[in-house]
Amino acid sequence: MDGGILYSIGELAQRTGLAVKTIRFYSDRGIVEPAGRTHAGYRLYAQETVARLALVRTLRELGLGLAMIRQVVDQELTLSEVAAQHAAALDAQISILRLRRVVLTAAATREPTPEEMELIHQLATLSEAERRRLIDDFLNSVFDGLHRSSYYAAARRSMTPELPDSPTDEQIRAWVELAELSLDPDFRASVRRLAEDYAAALPDDAPTPPRPDMIAIVRDLVGPVVARGISPDSPLADPVVAALTAHCALAHGRSDDAELRRWLLRRLHAASDPRRDQYLRLLALINDWPTPERLAPVIDWAVAALRMQAAR
Repeated sequence: MDGGILYSIGELAQRTGLAVKTIRFYSDRGIVEPAGRTHAGYRLYAQETVARLALVRTLRELGLGLAMIRQVVDQELTLSEVAAQHAAALDAQISILRLRRVVLTAAATREPTPEEMELIHQLATLSEAERRRLIDDFLNSVFDGLHRSSYYAAARRSMTPELPDSPTDEQIRAWVELAELSLDPDFRASVRRLAEDYAAALPDDAPTPPRPDMIAIVRDLVGPVVARGISPDSPLADPVVAALTAHCALAHGRSDDAELRRWLLRRLHAASDPRRDQYLRLLALINDWPTPERLAPVIDWAVAALRMQAAR
């Protein structure tokens, strides 16, 4: 065919695979223009209209609106410009849909009240600044006013979640769960008690705390025993308890006696809240850190073993 051949709307439909009414719709809106008309007034289209309609069809299937398509076919916008704009719009839509999915998934697993559903939605859609304020409020409730509070700057950093710019669904769910946990007054009080206990053990004049953390001592001494499956009421537990109390007495400058064991039990009981492990697990997931070991089983073992020895 030469360039002078014109197609009727029916012939154009056959060549493009579009319905006649669709081509007429595009023609009525000026996206494709007829090159002429028959004596009876029917529209005729030039050969280049085939390629133009193929482009229109592709852009429509990609989700572009008619106004933007018209700018493309009229060469007011380049395809690369349109692709960039549309990709950015899709990114925003995908982000919104992912947040909705997270909220609905959370709702499906916990049967929330309407108030809880609203809270989940609010937490999932907080801005970065709002997320920061929420976590700062939680950490302030834990650390503010403590003895030698300047030491806790590193602790605050280690407990701060940093949701990435493009989080996974799992990270968003973890953020919502962690945020709910940080808003729980009972959990806040539990973490505050741990911080207060640790602060009370710090000397007044040392630039850095010279004493090893009690939880670290328990983890190092009791962890291998728990891993071996030794029961806290086994005779094999006795030397472990003895080593534990001796290390704690030395670290804190106390006598290894019944009062130390009562003090140690109080400290371990305060540290045994399983929500502590939950917070650290969620924090690691959000920050893409290695999964931390669970301390609750180790602490529970130490508590049980100390109590059994005290009851003898």
